[in-house]
Amino acid sequence: MRSIDLRSDTVTQPTEEMRRVMAAAEVGDDVYGEDPTVNRLQALAAEMTGKEAGLFVPSGTMGNLLSVLSVCTRGDEVIMGNLGHTFLFEGGGISALGGIFANTLPNQADGSLLIEEIENAIRPDDIHDPITRMVILENTHNRCGGTVLTEDYTRKVAELAHRYNLHLHLDGARVFNAAAALGVEVLVLTQHVDSVTFCLSKGLCAPVGSVVCGTKEFIRKGLRIRKMLGGGMRQAGVLAAAGIVALEKMTHRLREDHHKAAALAAGLGMIPGISFEMGMPQSNMVFPSLSDEIRATTEEVAAQLARMGVKVGVVARRRFRLVTHYWVTEEDIAYTIQAFHKVLSAS
Repeated sequence: MRSIDLRSDTVTQPTEEMRRVMAAAEVGDDVYGEDPTVNRLQALAAEMTGKEAGLFVPSGTMGNLLSVLSVCTRGDEVIMGNLGHTFLFEGGGISALGGIFANTLPNQADGSLLIEEIENAIRPDDIHDPITRMVILENTHNRCGGTVLTEDYTRKVAELAHRYNLHLHLDGARVFNAAAALGVEVLVLTQHVDSVTFCLSKGLCAPVGSVVCGTKEFIRKGLRIRKMLGGGMRQAGVLAAAGIVALEKMTHRLREDHHKAAALAAGLGMIPGISFEMGMPQSNMVFPSLSDEIRATTEEVAAQLARMGVKVGVVARRRFRLVTHYWVTEEDIAYTIQAFHKVLSAS
């Protein structure tokens, strides 16, 4: 039976080229800084994002966590969105492991935080208050629909943060998708931030890993924290080799995933009972909602789709998330639209 997995782009598997270079990778002990393939990946990532240095980590969650811990100490505060990944989906790590307070502001529909609300949230120099140290943005923004933050907006937040001597971190798990959507090099979107984490294991198809980029001093601190968190790997060049292919090859094809998401949304939008309350996709994420005329629940619809070979994510009482990626074909898009039509016609 056909199998189409649209739950996330984390389900991507390494390409054949990745498997070949992984098998042939030159390796060393990365904890000693002696893995040449890891070093090459880190240097390439830093160059592409316009930073001094990079650090290969097992996951984006660890990347964001060590970024916060490299800047903040216990009792400090970080400003972030109430729909941000660091707040919702990273196990409360900054608080549990760092004793750091999350000051959450409402994300706007486009994933942004209002500039004036960020400024109003910055604490005064008062012994009653935690010390504000950091601001976190997310691009693309997952829970806002895969929305894209522009270079102009990021620059304005950076100017505000730096005026108050705050560190601006970008959770750029899918920042290469944002760059593809805007038709710019990723450097345009990362040049104003002090640090950035991006994932290799989502739409870029590498099997494992993320990279954190920033100043040499920031990465030096992050290296110590990575070790503390258990993220110090040994012959990690086997994994880093796939990451190099991801950066050199897979970043240039992400628009294909965006076109497939647009086609999927257009087709689903023709089906009675489906609406797009969050708007049409800006990148590779599609968030269709069920109207009240559909009696079936999203869980019931998802279960029926799964029996037809289509896996989708349920993210709200009446809303799905569908994510296109390298392993989803145009034929898969057409089949998924037909499957939705069949299931909803019977509901």
